[in-house]
Amino acid sequence: MADDTQQPWQRLMTLLAPLHDQAAATARRLCGSTFEGDDLFQEAVLRAFRKLPSLRDPDRFRPWFYAVLLSVHRNRTRRSFWRRFLPLDDAPAIAERLMGEDGLALAEGRRRCERAARALATLPPEQREAVVLFDVDGYSIREIAALQRASESAVKSRLVRGRERLRRHYQKSGRLSPAAGASPPRTPASGRATPEVESA
Repeated sequence: MADDTQQPWQRLMTLLAPLHDQAAATARRLCGSTFEGDDLFQEAVLRAFRKLPSLRDPDRFRPWFYAVLLSVHRNRTRRSFWRRFLPLDDAPAIAERLMGEDGLALAEGRRRCERAARALATLPPEQREAVVLFDVDGYSIREIAALQRASESAVKSRLVRGRERLRRHYQKSGRLSPAAGASPPRTPASGRATPEVESA
């Protein structure tokens, strides 16, 4: 039996290798912590292994796997996975990669990571996915629409609403002045348009 499963598992690992790190990072952003994100990623890998026979074109593995990842994320959300804010003990590791080893910069980077993760946790899963994939991972509107199995207009709406909710969250927490969020966010076109949602 081991020989029967080794070949498809090796095929999955070969296909996954080029996007492993980016997909794992996306899972962590969606969850707001390394521990929960890695758990989500591992569950997605197992789901992908079971569904691998349905992959017709290996060249389409990247969007296919991300669709699996988002599907697992939605299922976990429906199981009340987001019933409370997630622990953010891993934020220093993220901040260290972004901010270097300067003590003050590291501390501020940690605070910003914590605030961003908590803010993202307030969004519905579809909005959180759209914001992370577009504003952080750099996917286009068309690519996100394919991954979320939604229309491009629905993705744009999710981005606009998600960003507005983030603005309100930061305003309520005192991290963004009301004037900064007075104008509605611009509807995303095909290019990137990332608003600043947090003051330094």
